[in-house]
Amino acid sequence: MRGNRSRDTAPELALRRLLHGQGLRYRVDAVVEDGLACRADLVFRAARVAVFVDGCFWHRCPLHATVPTANASYWKSKFDRIVARDRRNDVALADAGWTVVRIWEHDPVEIAGDRVCAALAEARRHAARPEPMSARRAPE
Repeated sequence: MRGNRSRDTAPELALRRLLHGQGLRYRVDAVVEDGLACRADLVFRAARVAVFVDGCFWHRCPLHATVPTANASYWKSKFDRIVARDRRNDVALADAGWTVVRIWEHDPVEIAGDRVCAALAEARRHAARPEPMSARRAPE
């Protein structure tokens, strides 16, 4: 298991290089929300966008996932737990006001970068909107 990197994978480094070249700044391998045991590969705190670069093997990519033949029941159970954890984290982060972007390791870096930039632009547009009158508190 020592060979399985949790950060600084080649797809993650390529995405970071691209985004940094566009002038974007982010936190790497950071805790997104206190009380939630999950670390995102890239975190844009001000925009509240968390980016996960998921490996095809561990996170069960529908195109490239393989199943080990030895001890298959153990691996199926493990993969099911990982995918369930990912979905729970997605829901918890969304409930806390975060935008979650999940990128597969095989996605072309330009497309992945466009998805991150689009999520950032949408988050900034959403933050810039004034809140509706019904949501404002009456002056005291």
